Amino acid sequence: MNDRISFILDKIVNVEKAQLLCKGWRMKGEKIVFTNGCFDILHHGHLHYLAHAAQLGGRLIIGINSDSSVRGLNKSTQRPINNEESRAFLLAGMGVVDLVIVFEEQTPLNLIEKLLPDVLVKGGDYDERQDNKNNPLYIVGSDVVKKNGGAVQTIPLKEGFSTTEILNKLGG
Repeated sequence: MNDRISFILDKIVNVEKAQLLCKGWRMKGEKIVFTNGCFDILHHGHLHYLAHAAQLGGRLIIGINSDSSVRGLNKSTQRPINNEESRAFLLAGMGVVDLVIVFEEQTPLNLIEKLLPDVLVKGGDYDERQDNKNNPLYIVGSDVVKKNGGAVQTIPLKEGFSTTEILNKLGG
């Protein structure tokens, strides 16, 4: 297999492998940043967001919702457009991304509890100060990260770029 393809595929890991890698990175003093999402149709806004997230630490880990998890989020019966293998591969191919983990649950809480990132990042449509878990602006896992001395941060969304807007332009 092509070395570059292998390099990309090696970034797609399970949570156990991610925990081992995080342990090594922490021993080297590297700060671990975590974010999550569906990342269904990658666009300029995604890369803008991920590049900013990567600047907050030494290593960027992305948790992506599995196909069944995306369907459970009530996005649409047609979603995801791209399957989890394709979405993981595209994200892992980005230079700013260190690891990609596909998760089955509706939220990344389990991943966050196992990885204990130094920085938890979400888009500006969330509120890092929100502590009411029932509020739609609440960032899942923020309490875990803060309790362990980490930080929670939001990054403004890039205006005019969203998967929903792209699908609307296509008539879907």
